[in-house]
Amino acid sequence: MRKKLLSAILSTMMVASLFAGCGQSGSSSSSTSADGVEEITWMFWDDLNATEDLISLGYKDVIDRFNADYEGQYHVNVVTTNLEEYYAKLNALVAAGDTPDVFIVSPGPNLTDYVEPGVAAPLDDYLAQDGWKDTFTSDAVFTQQTYDGKIYAVPLNTAAACCFYNTEMFEDAGVEVPTNWDEMLTACDKLQSAGYTPITISAGTAWCLSMVAGYLCEEEGVDLAALADGSASWEDGKLESAATKLVELSKYFQPTAAGDTNDVATANFYNEEAAILIQGSWAIAQINGSNPDFESKCGVFQFPGCDRLIAKSDSLAMSSTTEHPEACAALMKYFTDDTAQKYTAEVGGKIPVTNVEYDASKAPAQLAYVMDVFSNAKGTFGFYNESMPTTETGSHFDDTMVSVFLGEITPAEAATDMEEYYEANCR
Repeated sequence: MRKKLLSAILSTMMVASLFAGCGQSGSSSSSTSADGVEEITWMFWDDLNATEDLISLGYKDVIDRFNADYEGQYHVNVVTTNLEEYYAKLNALVAAGDTPDVFIVSPGPNLTDYVEPGVAAPLDDYLAQDGWKDTFTSDAVFTQQTYDGKIYAVPLNTAAACCFYNTEMFEDAGVEVPTNWDEMLTACDKLQSAGYTPITISAGTAWCLSMVAGYLCEEEGVDLAALADGSASWEDGKLESAATKLVELSKYFQPTAAGDTNDVATANFYNEEAAILIQGSWAIAQINGSNPDFESKCGVFQFPGCDRLIAKSDSLAMSSTTEHPEACAALMKYFTDDTAQKYTAEVGGKIPVTNVEYDASKAPAQLAYVMDVFSNAKGTFGFYNESMPTTETGSHFDDTMVSVFLGEITPAEAATDMEEYYEANCR
């Protein structure tokens, strides 16, 4: 119900903005300059001129290459914000009839929000041109971007949620890499006894804490599909057990976890103020970009006790109202060309989505560790907040887990809250 309501609102806002624009059918983001250059916009969740994140710097290189190669024909202007405010600002632009021509989006319910009301354009015709689709590793990379047989976004990379750890701290504390829940708690105890903060994490950025909760729910056997269709209940004890483990683990978080942002929590790790960072392999670019010397002591292990990995990709969508779709498609191809995809692996530390050959010896050491984790996992699953029926439902789960962490509700109350929410909004 909430998904349909959001789609209806976005659709209504789009129609209203088009009428308000005196019948203009294209987004006001698009234009053609006086000298005939087709101007388009690309929206991203990082400041390309201020960032140290190596993936973001790679995206900046893509933009610079595109503008240089297409000088006099196409030109892309960049619209940036921060991750926490990204979707709110993107939705405001959509509502104003100023949808960016190309924008980054997470697959799953986030993408659905732009597909259902017609904000995002199908890309199959462009992918079929010049064998572009054949450059990707397989059709499977488009699974979460496909609706009713049509592809609405192009993946740029693959990453997994892992545990990063300081190898020197582990050695000093006599800690082995944990492989199950009890070993994780033992490792944290030893690290704490040795004078180290065991874990740094952001509860101020709710999805970071929710990511840990997702792993704990996976360990307990939570079935999101069964919960959505009503054949399972959030009150069956599985969420309560997972949330109880979250509280247990939180005793080892840095004292400022409740207010720390994702960037601050990650900085705590690469500045050697904590032994473990639970984060995605997308953080490799941030860690190595901010403190290159730390790479040699940065190990990676799979979240203990889980057979499967949380995996995701950055993806690009195209506005259905762009006046310059060919320019947009050309830009999107640059993000998946050999230069960009080699950079993704060799510098950024993410897994490419194309068949590009890259020099593994040049890649960050952490990428090899992540590849090992992938090879040993029995499968993957998505972020919990991106795997629920709607983005609102995912946000509610995130907020509920934060409330458990803060002690505002008990694990049992969290289970009851989620069940009542699903009954009212999802079934």
